[in-house]
Amino acid sequence: MPNQGGRRVMSLFLPRWPIDRRRNKSERGGRSAPPDRAFVLATTASGRRVITAVSAAAALAGITPGMGLADARALDPALLVEEADFIADAAALAKLAAWCDRFSPWVTTSGADGILLDVTGCAHLFGDETSLACQAVARLARQGIAARAAIADTLGAAWAFSRFSGSVALAVPRGGAEQALADLPVAALRLEPETVALLERLGLQRIGELYPVPRAALAARCGDSVATRLDQALGRAAEPLSPLPSQPLLWSRRSCPEPIVTAEAIAAALRELLQHLAQRLGEEGLGARRLSLAAYRIDNRIERLAIGTAFPSRDTRHLWRLFEEKLERIDPGLGIEDLVLTAASVEPLAAAQLGLDGEAARDDSADLAALVDRLANRLGMRALARPVLRESHIPERAVRFIAPLESGGMAARWNPAQQRPIRLLPRPEPIEATAPIPDDPPLLFRWRQRAHRVRRADGPERIAPEWWRQSGSAMSESRDYYRVEDEAGQRFWLYRAGLYRPESAPRWFLHGFFG
Repeated sequence: MPNQGGRRVMSLFLPRWPIDRRRNKSERGGRSAPPDRAFVLATTASGRRVITAVSAAAALAGITPGMGLADARALDPALLVEEADFIADAAALAKLAAWCDRFSPWVTTSGADGILLDVTGCAHLFGDETSLACQAVARLARQGIAARAAIADTLGAAWAFSRFSGSVALAVPRGGAEQALADLPVAALRLEPETVALLERLGLQRIGELYPVPRAALAARCGDSVATRLDQALGRAAEPLSPLPSQPLLWSRRSCPEPIVTAEAIAAALRELLQHLAQRLGEEGLGARRLSLAAYRIDNRIERLAIGTAFPSRDTRHLWRLFEEKLERIDPGLGIEDLVLTAASVEPLAAAQLGLDGEAARDDSADLAALVDRLANRLGMRALARPVLRESHIPERAVRFIAPLESGGMAARWNPAQQRPIRLLPRPEPIEATAPIPDDPPLLFRWRQRAHRVRRADGPERIAPEWWRQSGSAMSESRDYYRVEDEAGQRFWLYRAGLYRPESAPRWFLHGFFG
């Protein structure tokens, strides 16, 4: 009896990927080769021009990848040739793989012309596995990309069926890979061309012909790769599928029967996704720290939104408020056909204790976290901070800023007898000051080209330097601080740097402002 809960992998084979990508790019640029004209991509290898990819029309003319360009022109003198760009092809394939996360959150590229998806537990969202494969092929076709899809128990089997079965969309029943693989050529095992040629010389042309051959005999004649690939295809050897992004733990998908374009419809779909995802988070005892919403438009563009929380949360009302402020950023274009909500980061979250009235006990820290979340999602987390005291007498070092909900670290006490300004400059600014005698406050000072005549003053308050500071730095000398008020009623915090020395002029600085 096959395992009904086993792994299922879908392989998407893009037989003419570089050609399709180039044609789509040309169409967006307003110029494209006629579909019935032979079109190839070529590169220079070992001093000769070699064909790397061919269009359907070129293939009908007998042109194949690996053929010399001169030979190809002999078959079709009107052949259209462009330079191959392997780097751009790979980058575009990775972008297409990210687009495929509408079918499964676990996606990766496969070579230069394929995409692999772990669709375990995903097929019911599309009807069944055959419907999933058909939808993937159809949606790629709408982008002008030819594709073949196959779903099987293993990565190797899905890869083989998508390339060698001849079917456009195929779902092999669970446990049926061994029988279905038997009629495929040995090249479907992802072997090197030299190994394939050796097996064919030995009369082993079909995968089924390898089943009765002892593994030791295969290894002796062909190396370990044949037995390894065969075991991987049959599920007897493990083969991991590593996704491009980090694997999200939980996600929820909504497929729209008709494309939606209104803000109300998008909001209703998002509320439904939040309810479903919150239920799954509750079942797992988890809370979301980061959620992302992907809206797939019918013109193949993806609109994305993301929110973050200070503490794990599965409160749908709170999460909805965070998304609500950003929903207007989604441009539905001609319509949105799929919405996927992903919990990109989750953490354990215990169940809340309910009171006798059935309501959860009020938690002030949770209220503060909710406020921080709303401000952070509107302004950015870097715009939020809170001051905490630090053990230092130097005013600019006595306070440091940390994240709003971060623990304060070192404990420090504030001395209420010390009168400090409500606003402190980031760095003390030099001023010109006139004082009658060294220890007296200034009678007049000039700051930023403006003169201030002092009407009242109090001080000095001497702040000694930190002895461990390097000599000569701004914080390695004592300061005499004065609170002064000018004739306009403005109150300033000034200080004279260093001890009084008759041979040198005193240096004065403005450090802050009182209310």
